[in-house]
Amino acid sequence: MPLDEYPFSKYYGWVQDRYGVSWQLMLTNPDGEPRPFLTPSLMFGGQAQNRAHEAANYYIATFNDSALGHLVPYGDQTGPATAGSVMYSDFTLEGQWFSAMDSGVEQDFSFTPGVSLMVNCKDQEEIDRLWEALSVVPGAEQCGWCMDQFGVSWQIAPADMDELMKQPGAFERMLEMKKLDIAGLRGS
Repeated sequence: MPLDEYPFSKYYGWVQDRYGVSWQLMLTNPDGEPRPFLTPSLMFGGQAQNRAHEAANYYIATFNDSALGHLVPYGDQTGPATAGSVMYSDFTLEGQWFSAMDSGVEQDFSFTPGVSLMVNCKDQEEIDRLWEALSVVPGAEQCGWCMDQFGVSWQIAPADMDELMKQPGAFERMLEMKKLDIAGLRGS
């Protein structure tokens, strides 16, 4: 998308770097709530087309300290994006900003396990709760990785994973796990 004015920003553009990574460059509202310099962005296309608002609401309900920021819907059908689907939105999960949008151009792809969101959990109870909420594709479960109903991959891990992996045999035990088990990683 060329650098131009859009309903959600006076200056916005979408570029791809020499490594094939997409970057969205955006001037945020200086009078609004501050946003971080870098924000992970989720593009809902392919099989996940027109599900950005549903996903954002699901994630906000799943994580603590979470809220919707901006929501700018498409006014008219734009390519595969239906009227009312998300042209641009942003939200926080546990205080971390994300953005999400429905693609306005046809895509035969959506999310892949090549990019995942890592959640550092404080204890086994939090791992269990988030795993229950986010893992819906049993074939994608391995070593704490899972995939949700929108196709987004997650790593649900203990916050002290570095220390746990120093335990003798922890790596080998982890390779046998789908959902991570803290006691099992410790060998107890």
